[in-house]
Amino acid sequence: MAFELNSEKVNLYPSRHRNRWNPLRIFFQDCRSVLKPDNLGREIAQIAFPAALALTADPLASLIDTAFIGRIGPVELAAVGVSIAIFNQVSKVFNFPLVSVTTSLVAEEDATIEMFALESPLDIEKPIKESLTTDEKEVQISTTYGSESKGNTAKVNMTLGSTVTESSIEKRVLPSVSSALVIGGALGILQAFILILGANPILNIMGVSAESPMQSPAVKYLKLRALGAPAVVISLATQGVFRGFKDTMTPLYATVAGDISNIALDPILIFLLSLGVTGAAIAHVVSQYLIAFILLWSLHKRVVLLPPKISDLQFDRFFKNGLLLLARVTAVTFCLTLAASMAARQGPVPMAAFQICMQIWMATSLLADALALAGQAILATAFAKADLEKARSTAARTLQMGMVLGIFLAMVLGGSLHFLSKLFTKDIDVLKMTQIGIPFVAATQPLNAMAFVFDGINFGASDFAYAAYTMVSVSIFTILCLLVLSPLWGFVGIWVGLTILMTLRMLAGVWRIGTATGPWRFLKNWEI
Repeated sequence: MAFELNSEKVNLYPSRHRNRWNPLRIFFQDCRSVLKPDNLGREIAQIAFPAALALTADPLASLIDTAFIGRIGPVELAAVGVSIAIFNQVSKVFNFPLVSVTTSLVAEEDATIEMFALESPLDIEKPIKESLTTDEKEVQISTTYGSESKGNTAKVNMTLGSTVTESSIEKRVLPSVSSALVIGGALGILQAFILILGANPILNIMGVSAESPMQSPAVKYLKLRALGAPAVVISLATQGVFRGFKDTMTPLYATVAGDISNIALDPILIFLLSLGVTGAAIAHVVSQYLIAFILLWSLHKRVVLLPPKISDLQFDRFFKNGLLLLARVTAVTFCLTLAASMAARQGPVPMAAFQICMQIWMATSLLADALALAGQAILATAFAKADLEKARSTAARTLQMGMVLGIFLAMVLGGSLHFLSKLFTKDIDVLKMTQIGIPFVAATQPLNAMAFVFDGINFGASDFAYAAYTMVSVSIFTILCLLVLSPLWGFVGIWVGLTILMTLRMLAGVWRIGTATGPWRFLKNWEI
């Protein structure tokens, strides 16, 4: 018999009767309850379901863009495909580390402040002394947070009226929020300059030379999309903040509003005003600035966006973990960009088919990313509170949900992609090439789902170093496979290489928890 005391297992039997927990059991713990609507299940669903809708909304808008552009012609479709691949991969390099670190740090700070409030509760109904007037006084709570940030403080500023009521505790000062916004603004401007000034050489590297019919529309689309880069980075950083608060509804509303505007503007700008790929790019840029505005306005109501002093910013924490994730995302981005480049070198038809398959592949895979960010937010909170039982249960449940989701997506896509591909183009050659990629898109869904969930688990446990080092190793091996398999097997070789990438990503996550190393060391001594 065992019970929990202060988040630690206490066993009442002598040591000879104790059973040790096998770390591999975490993958099967309470697997019959994988879809059970208990407290943990509801918490994951409340975060993951809106996040899934928000994460799916943007790729769906890109799919609709692809469908509209596909009506113009295969050359334009291929050109936009190359440009979108470049924009997305550059964006990942700039944005992914920022969003992931922001989510973990905000969740950690929020949990620490919550713990402090429970230990030192404020009497929210207690009248304020007459000497304190409305706009005159401020209550400041300071507490240390995070195992890696000794000496830092999380501050909560509350303007006091005649009484301290819940309504007055609305806007807080969180260093991680302000830091994310400042860094995001700078990265967005830098990203725009890189894409605008380097459009031609980047496209040449991707295999779209000046002699290619794809070159002109690709340059035009890429430069216009680059103007929206600051809005993209700011909106993603803000989404990371809301995820840290375990609020995925607000990003959903903003994303849906922006994507609806994108879809509405597409036919008007592309066909009615005859702007072609230029119209598609303008529609997307307008939608991104709308999303950023809605998110910043909503966040402004909850926290102070910019700190009173520059010294309050946490650049050191962001850069330390961000550089690790930068190495990670650069490695995987290079793999995906190399795959797109190899497809582009095979000609407009293979590139157009690759664009359709890749868009569907990423759109469906991002559903698992919703589970990943739910796991990340809950795990970051659990580790901040030293609630190891919650950490173990959350990891097990999200992994099992990821496998169920992956199998479901594989079955749905396997039976429907043959018909769905016809929505994006009527070109017979492109459709034939697309049919080659469909089995890979469908069959890799369980691998993709588990790989994404493992990413969320690693980030929630602040295991950024392991995530970076393993991804670099996996990517090096995948790059070698792509360089060998693509010349040998053509279009098929590209997708075999991408399958290898996702398989190794998943196995890296299994190894970390299965061997109970890093932040999961406690599983070795867990008693049952």
